[in-house]
Amino acid sequence: MRPLTPKLLFSALVLSSPIANAQWVVFDPNNFSQNILTAARSLEQINNQVTSLQHESQMLTNEARNLTSLPYSSLQQLQSSIQSTQQLIGQAQNIAYSVQQVDNAFQTTYAPVTTSQSDQMLIANARQRWQNAVGALQDAMRVQAGVVGNIDVNAQEMSTLVGSSQSAVGALQATQAGNQILALQSRQLSDLTAALAAQGRAQSLQLAQQAAAQDQAKEQMRRFLKPSVGYQSTPVRMFQ
Repeated sequence: MRPLTPKLLFSALVLSSPIANAQWVVFDPNNFSQNILTAARSLEQINNQVTSLQHESQMLTNEARNLTSLPYSSLQQLQSSIQSTQQLIGQAQNIAYSVQQVDNAFQTTYAPVTTSQSDQMLIANARQRWQNAVGALQDAMRVQAGVVGNIDVNAQEMSTLVGSSQSAVGALQATQAGNQILALQSRQLSDLTAALAAQGRAQSLQLAQQAAAQDQAKEQMRRFLKPSVGYQSTPVRMFQ
């Protein structure tokens, strides 16, 4: 048997110790760095996804605003004003805004004087032309009064629509406000057209009356100076 020396004794103690059977933990710096980098990339992807969802949510909110309809509509007010102007135009006296009526009038009342027409017919036509001229002037003034009465309404509607356009929350509201402003301008142009038409009608009837009166005066002068027939005074009723 080999004698125990101090060296052999120490070796035997080490081998029989529990530490010899334990597992040692090994730290790998490269693996740890890779794990940290992977976790950072995963966190970055999550942050990007969150940001993308926030952008999509904001986009959907903006689309909802763009599709929001304008709460105010001036259509009824515009239609009411247009109908009022149309009623004034439709109430034109005697010769209305009708091609057929104009043609009939210029074939009868405003037609050139013929020698076969009696003095009573000439006087009746002259009276009718005078009434047409006076009625047309009255019609023109009524239309002008209606157009002037719409100025305050137009100003209020314009102010409301401009305010709605400036406070629009989306593209649809801004577009609808702009369309209503264009409709208001179209109504104003309609009023202007109606006023010009009424004024032009009155002026045309006055000119037609003057032309017909000159033609009638020539015929009456010819009859007065006709040598074969002496002048005979007769009572005449010019106006009722």
